[in-house]
Formats: sequence, C-alpha cells, structure tokens
Amino acid sequence: MIDSQVVKTGRAGGPERGYDGAKRLAGRKRHILVDTNGLVLAACVHGADLPDRDGGRRLLAEGLGRKFSRLELVWADGAYTGGFREWAQEKLGWRVEVPYHRDRQLWRYGLEEKPHGFRVVPRRWVVERTFAWLSQVRRLSKDYERLPEMAEAMIYGAMSRIMLRRLARAA
Repeated sequence: MIDSQVVKTGRAGGPERGYDGAKRLAGRKRHILVDTNGLVLAACVHGADLPDRDGGRRLLAEGLGRKFSRLELVWADGAYTGGFREWAQEKLGWRVEVPYHRDRQLWRYGLEEKPHGFRVVPRRWVVERTFAWLSQVRRLSKDYERLPEMAEAMIYGAMSRIMLRRLARAA
C-alpha cells in the first residue's frame, strides 16, 4: 500500500518545503510504501507542494522495481489515479488498485442513505495505522529535520525500533 502524510515543519529551515492547498498545511510530505502487515518498505520525504502522484513516482523511481521484484499489486488512495497508475504498470510492471468502500455506488446514486462518521475502507487502514505508529515517535510528530534525507532516516529508524520491540516481545 502507498499513501502520503503532510506534516508541519519546525524552524530549522532547509530545502524541500512547500504548501499543500488541499490540507492547508505548510511543510513536508511523507510518502511510504508498506507491506500488508503495515511494515515500511520504502519512504520518501519532499515538499508538501508536490502532488501525490508525482511524489509516488519519486518514491518508486528509486530502483524499487529491482528490490521488490515479486511485488505485483499496490493499493493506493484516489490521489494516485491518473498518470501514476499507467506509469507504475509501464515502468515497474506493478498493478495499482484503488480500494473504495463496498457501498460507494449505492451512496453515489442515492439508493442507500450515506452514513455519517468514519467508515473503514478495505486495505486502506493498514497504511493509516502505520502512520499512527510513526506519529507516536516524538521526533516524527513534526518534521524537525533540516534535510529531507534525515527525515527519511528517522522514519526507517522508528520502524526498526517498532519491529525490534515486536521481536523482543515474541521471544
């Protein structure tokens, strides 16, 4: 699964900062690719002004096709439709699917009342749960880093810590 998160930045300054008009936040955007268990496979940090489909290309263009040669299917949200889907199929041979709620068409055409509140979308909750795990790390609650590469390293470090705690608990 692939998704992005916009985070505010601290006063450290540095390159790769921008404004995301959809979320109305100035800062950086984190893209992560996770497996079905929610463990981070790859991360990319850039300015928030870059659209999700372009940020997804930046994340996947780092040679992930060779690293994850057995990967065939990537679930994404609606922001990754359009050119990103065709690009991933052409360059990496990966199929990109966007999971929607199963009753979406019923709501769309007024055949059923749209419920109020939060509704779980199949498969999308896995990557959102990973963002929740990462946001519990104080250093990742806000982007305090000067360089985007350091912010990526913090994501990998935090995920390594989470995985080590799970392994120690299992032992």
